[in-house]
Amino acid sequence: MKNSTYALSNAPERAHELLGRMTLGEKCAQLAGTFAWELIKPDGSPADTAEQLLAAPPGHISQLILHDARQLADTVGLMQRRFVEDTRLGIPALFHAEALNGVLAGGHPIFPTAIGLAAGWNPALVERMADLTRREMIRMGLRHALSPVMDVAIDPRWGRVHETYGEDPYLVAALSVAYTRGLQGEELSSGVLATGKHFLGYAAPEAGMNSSVAAISPRRMRDVFAFPFEAAVHQAGLGSIMNTYADIDGIPVAASREILTDFLRGELGFTGFVSADYASIEHLVFRQGVARDIAEAARLAISAGLDVEFPKTIAYGQVLAGEVAAGRLDMSVVDESVLRVLEAKFRLGLFEQPYPTGSIDLDAVPHEGDGLSRELAQRSVVVLENDGILPLDPTGRRIAVVGPHANAPELQFAAYSYVSWRQAVEAIHLGGEMTMVGVDHDADAWHRNLVRPGEAAAMGRDRYDTKSLAVALADRGAQITVESGSSLTNDLNPSELARAVTAAADADLTIVALGGASLWFAGERTEGEASDTADISLPAAQTRLLEAVAATGTPFIVVLVQGRAYTLPAVVEQARAIVMSSFGGPYGASAIVDVLIGDSDPVGRLPYSIPKHVGQVPIYHHRTTGSGGRSASSDATRNGYLDLDAEPAYPFGYGLAFTSFELGDLRVPEMVSTDGEFTVDVPITNTGSSAGSTIVQLYLRSRVSGIIRPFQQLAGFSEIRLDPGASSVLRFTVSADQLAASGIDRLVAVEPGTLEVAAGFDSATTPVTAQLRVEGPRRVVRGVDRSFFSQVEILTDY
Repeated sequence: MKNSTYALSNAPERAHELLGRMTLGEKCAQLAGTFAWELIKPDGSPADTAEQLLAAPPGHISQLILHDARQLADTVGLMQRRFVEDTRLGIPALFHAEALNGVLAGGHPIFPTAIGLAAGWNPALVERMADLTRREMIRMGLRHALSPVMDVAIDPRWGRVHETYGEDPYLVAALSVAYTRGLQGEELSSGVLATGKHFLGYAAPEAGMNSSVAAISPRRMRDVFAFPFEAAVHQAGLGSIMNTYADIDGIPVAASREILTDFLRGELGFTGFVSADYASIEHLVFRQGVARDIAEAARLAISAGLDVEFPKTIAYGQVLAGEVAAGRLDMSVVDESVLRVLEAKFRLGLFEQPYPTGSIDLDAVPHEGDGLSRELAQRSVVVLENDGILPLDPTGRRIAVVGPHANAPELQFAAYSYVSWRQAVEAIHLGGEMTMVGVDHDADAWHRNLVRPGEAAAMGRDRYDTKSLAVALADRGAQITVESGSSLTNDLNPSELARAVTAAADADLTIVALGGASLWFAGERTEGEASDTADISLPAAQTRLLEAVAATGTPFIVVLVQGRAYTLPAVVEQARAIVMSSFGGPYGASAIVDVLIGDSDPVGRLPYSIPKHVGQVPIYHHRTTGSGGRSASSDATRNGYLDLDAEPAYPFGYGLAFTSFELGDLRVPEMVSTDGEFTVDVPITNTGSSAGSTIVQLYLRSRVSGIIRPFQQLAGFSEIRLDPGASSVLRFTVSADQLAASGIDRLVAVEPGTLEVAAGFDSATTPVTAQLRVEGPRRVVRGVDRSFFSQVEILTDY
């Protein structure tokens, strides 16, 4: 095998040696991707463009997802052999796939969407999920994942909130690090390259509109939005980063050397390669208008530090080579990017083993992660209100289940899951349009023989055994009547609303299953990529259904399935309980029922704030002191609106248990040095009548002269389960590094000052506080030496 000639001792040396053998065309081709159908036909024979491509083979292959696992592995193996055996240098291609909630490939396990994972507040389980994804991707020869999403999402108008881990940089960072560790493994030679995206500020777009300018200040960019990326770089060795479509201060990030090189590499210490979000180099010409043509866009992007073009070769490849040959771009710029790509391939071990490995049992593959998927779905369920009706005994009860989520298991699958992708491709073949950027409709010939209309809708039920809410309740012994009553966004025939109302009137209890849908195509949806909304209210059709059900007088419970915050109508105040979940995947509805009937503890906590009105947006708990109604002193003038207060309907971190807990006085030292650490002891007692779990959250409030800090920052969290009457103590060990922030001189430093420590069960309810002094000289902190997270232990003998 040609690869065996590259037997030097380490990846950087091997990459330099190989670079010296490459022509200009081969170098530029390593910096671009292509789709499978440009190399092979659906029957496995060479495509018409194959020989031309293999003369200067592309370095990356984009998105192979419409196969079952064995077909996919066979196709990857077939294509990879062409790269290794039929090209001059035998450089393996790097195959990538999305893996937000499991690998986006035929028939593989699907987990809750990212915002649901965040609601579980459990990094260890996210790492387990990513570890399973790693093993599955390696088995199919897919060694690069375009996940996780590390954006801090503060605007629910933006349709992609469900792909994120929520509004808090600490929680986002903790889950991003866990995911990256699980996916990349202890050694990258047995791992899959993770990609942190979308660098930087993508989830804070102006007016909540996708790809708009990132409306953030330089200091918040550094301290809030870059924090998860920096943590993943230094805590998990993050190997790849993807740019945002947005611009910052008038420069598209895809063309910003200040962001992609000076900041990302120079300040944050990133050493991997940067890949373009699909078609973002083309955006420089056709959307943002900063380049006159593709050649200029290529120069701007690669000079900025954007190493690889995805999904196919438009601006790099021959165009980029032409710019070098014409003297408009220095070869050294190309060489830097090529070295990063080659080094990643050597570190992955592709030159030693470029092919899929391991056997594949097609019957077993969809269920490999069943237990974990169900546990993650259970943890994504948040109880917002409960007057004591929960947990519910459904046995023998006449329960009406109404609403668009009553009997629609397919709505549990969000965009970036396999079922949703199949729905999108079906829509294209039926004359619809996919909203995902960069998708190539030339794939029709490749896809057509794999897609049958209506197959995706049944796939959730048939391949993943997904149950609807109504079916899951019936399985627990309830007598169920089910009626939709409305669609997601539209009124149905009046007779259908009437049937839902009749069902509710005749029942002992009604469960009104409402919420949204995240889809990729132009269908009925409330969120998803390129699916933003100016109004975040629960859709009017669903509100009318809810009001009609409430008017029957039958007790009712509201179940909300959503990937972002919706403002709720006044009628929900009549509900006996309100339960919220995300798009939970195959076990989404079953997990909701598990919580409703008490088979699973309600440990889910909100990963975002839920506003009372869209006019409060953006609303998040770490707003700066003096803004959003929060001041350094209770004596200060309290800000708000003439027609509404400034507080959210439900704050970040909120969620109810089925029992009650009480925190005791905090125990903290009198001071901590700017280079030290301190402990916070949090006594907790289960004051209720049943065993249960809760998540204790630790917040810090710094008061430092000269710079306005966030009113509070999450600094740690821990789940604890206690029997009734039992007590314990949670000990948090907090590094002074966690106080570091951009100073007046923009350097990230720990400053002396006063620190308030607070603990509670959500960001707005912190009943116990203590103060300590931060003493010593100002200390500048570097990411490579920084401690990002607190440590926590449960003391049984205190």
